[in-house]
Amino acid sequence: MPGERSGDADPFPPELDAFVGGIEGAGHRPGSVSAKRLTGGVSSEIWKVTTDVGTLCVKRALPRLKVAEVWEAPVERNRYEARWYSVANAIVPGCAPQVLAEDDKIGAFAMSYFATDDHPVWKAELMSGRIDPTSAAAVGRIIGRLHAGTANSSWIASRFDTDALFEALRLSPYLRFMTEQHPDLAAPLSTLADGTAATHMALVHGDLSPKNILIGPDGPVILDAECAWYGDPAFDPAFCLTHLMLKGLWRRQQAQDYRNCFEAFWGGYLAQVDWEDAASIAGRAAALLPAIVLARVDGKSPVEYLDPSSDAEYVRTFCKPRIATVEHDPLRIAADWYGGLA
Repeated sequence: MPGERSGDADPFPPELDAFVGGIEGAGHRPGSVSAKRLTGGVSSEIWKVTTDVGTLCVKRALPRLKVAEVWEAPVERNRYEARWYSVANAIVPGCAPQVLAEDDKIGAFAMSYFATDDHPVWKAELMSGRIDPTSAAAVGRIIGRLHAGTANSSWIASRFDTDALFEALRLSPYLRFMTEQHPDLAAPLSTLADGTAATHMALVHGDLSPKNILIGPDGPVILDAECAWYGDPAFDPAFCLTHLMLKGLWRRQQAQDYRNCFEAFWGGYLAQVDWEDAASIAGRAAALLPAIVLARVDGKSPVEYLDPSSDAEYVRTFCKPRIATVEHDPLRIAADWYGGLA
């Protein structure tokens, strides 16, 4: 898990201590665990908890996210994150943490813990120059298999009826907020947000970012499914691909390597699409790409590594005309984006 630090300044909350004590087989007496808060996220408190018989991870959602703009979200999203892990592991075993216990009353759940020694964070790998298309293709295949395995399922739809959560966590802060920052794009951005909200086809992760993906010896492990939603599967590949675009901008000398990852991810994903015409989902993903990229500069959750002047201007110059006039092919967008960086 990313961002580990000492928990000495943050005592383990007694309600979480009692929760861990109630987990069967945890080997824990209240007050006897070693707990360290993990940092790096903005939406939850996350603890690495070491008991007499092993290590686990405890997560509890925050009602207000730790960002500059006011961003509030219902804490019951923890429930759906745990459900997403269970569904994902049933379809692709090992692709997500195992859920060990849940407690809706305190809004927390416990899951298996992964050490970064053998499960490095994909974002750290990408930003350290270890830009491997094989890993990108594997992530694309996994999320494509999860979409295929949940598409057109009324049971999954009933378990993830989270339109309001997805609106609060994704559509509002990423797309609708941008209509205030760029009034000239209000009409296409509103249309894009409304169309995404109205599309219900498969189980969406909603935060498929490299910071939420571990590259393990047996394949990628996907974390942080707080935004889980039965909705438009195009959102997941678009969200992930925007990060590969932005990192190529940040490290221009390796832009071609990031482009190779972009193409590998998209190819791995598209090979799994059997629930709709490939051109249809490609068109929706391509429409989302420039909007989400722009939101990572001017939205409520800007990326931390770009130059706020030169890089941000490249993003605005590239994305704004492509939001106004939609491109229908993610690979065409990639060619233009990385070509411009070269």
